[in-house]
Amino acid sequence: MDRAQKEKVVDELGQIFESSGVVVVSHYTGLTVAEMQDLRARAREAEASVRVAKNKLAKIALAGKSIEEMGDLLTGMTVMTYSEDPVAAAKVAEDYAKENDKFVILGGAMDGNVLDRAGVTAVSKLPSREELIASIAGCIGAPASNIAGAIGAPASNIASILSTIEEKAEAA
Repeated sequence: MDRAQKEKVVDELGQIFESSGVVVVSHYTGLTVAEMQDLRARAREAEASVRVAKNKLAKIALAGKSIEEMGDLLTGMTVMTYSEDPVAAAKVAEDYAKENDKFVILGGAMDGNVLDRAGVTAVSKLPSREELIASIAGCIGAPASNIAGAIGAPASNIASILSTIEEKAEAA
């Protein structure tokens, strides 16, 4: 790899570190090509990405950034899982680590903060962007259905009272 290619990789990695909502660093020693392809496919489904890069180039890309301390995680055979969604990459990495003991999560970074292993686990348990939007939409829709029920309730009550009066009149 010549100098121009290295500079291009450093620029790409810098963009990943700046634009990603979360970056998870893991060891992947012993994973087969098929297992790595499986990880990449799962990441793609969750709108996340997987990147293997030379640790030295990644450390250069981290220089001067708020997450520069993440460079301490970059030792050995490392792979980065990242996504714009602050939860997607962490969920993919956690799920994959549960199924494959060769995939070991070291830590990561989120919103300018370096995360340890426990931090990545905590992030993976948060609801995704889509789940949050669905719950917010449900909360917004609930008052409207309650209002509709309250508006319709008096008419329903009047009809019930009239029906009871009619039944009593017929019985007498």
